[in-house]
Amino acid sequence: MERISVSKFKATCTEVLQRVNKTREAVLVTRYGVPIAEVSPAPHQKRGSSWRGSMIGTGSILGDIVSPASSEDDWHAATQGT
Repeated sequence: MERISVSKFKATCTEVLQRVNKTREAVLVTRYGVPIAEVSPAPHQKRGSSWRGSMIGTGSILGDIVSPASSEDDWHAATQGT
């Protein structure tokens, strides 16, 4: 594991973070030779190749999904007004 002083880390923070992300190797930050922090790569985010299926398992069915939403009388009243 690479060791880097806190002052050098502060000056090159962006570069160190990019290197950690690219190499997937942690860096130990020290102050006066004493470890104070460890910069480690974030876990890889699982990315699907498509948005399709991304909402699977999030919906639920409430009530009857086969019967009509309204009665036939409602449809008859709607067509009589024209």
